[in-house]
Amino acid sequence: MKITFKIWRQDHSGAQGALKAYIVDGLSGDMSFLEALDYLNETLVLKNEKVIAFESDCREGICGQCGVFINGRAHGPHDHITTCQLHMRSFKDGDTIVVEPWRAAAFPVIKDLVVNRTAFDRIVEQGAYITAKTGTAAEANAILISKDVADAAMDVAACIGCGACVATCKNASAALFTSAKINHLNKLPQGEPEAHKRLLDMTAQMELENFGSCTFTAACEVECPAEISIRSIAEMNARYMKAKLCR
Repeated sequence: MKITFKIWRQDHSGAQGALKAYIVDGLSGDMSFLEALDYLNETLVLKNEKVIAFESDCREGICGQCGVFINGRAHGPHDHITTCQLHMRSFKDGDTIVVEPWRAAAFPVIKDLVVNRTAFDRIVEQGAYITAKTGTAAEANAILISKDVADAAMDVAACIGCGACVATCKNASAALFTSAKINHLNKLPQGEPEAHKRLLDMTAQMELENFGSCTFTAACEVECPAEISIRSIAEMNARYMKAKLCR
């Protein structure tokens, strides 16, 4: 395959960025998208040019590090996948592919396709844990939890924090991410003692981080690799007033 990549290049957060075109020949449809970027970087090394900075780790759709816009869509042309799960067979020989970083005020560009997502970490620090001293791990069946509750908690716990929900939202809202991190603990007995504090502290930090407000367009749900529903946001909002009264 012969592909023209138009990739966002930016030396640092304060620099002026721009799209730069690269024509790459010899790609295989069996290559993952990230392998194609690796191949492109190898050609740049041979030309003594600066390689393209992009993030990846597990390359198994688990870590959430590899998020970029591909032809204007988070993670590429398919629903509910990460960038590392995208393969070049999703494109045609001769295609032009535009690759850009996440676009959100709360995710400033560090370099090229790499953005600073530590805003997510600061939200998590405000309560996405339990503080009870549990000692050694409890026996699996010691706390009885119904299957419905366990399944609902696991559904939202699947969030990998990739940031696609923020990047694809017209308001750059982090409501889907934040609600997932709140609800997966608040649904469980272990999380109940701090449920109200967790909800209020994490949503307050979300507002401090310059994320936008949710207007329920559901774009986040469409692009989420973990298929987390916007029902999670509705649940967070419904419990917010109760938390304010009961804290």
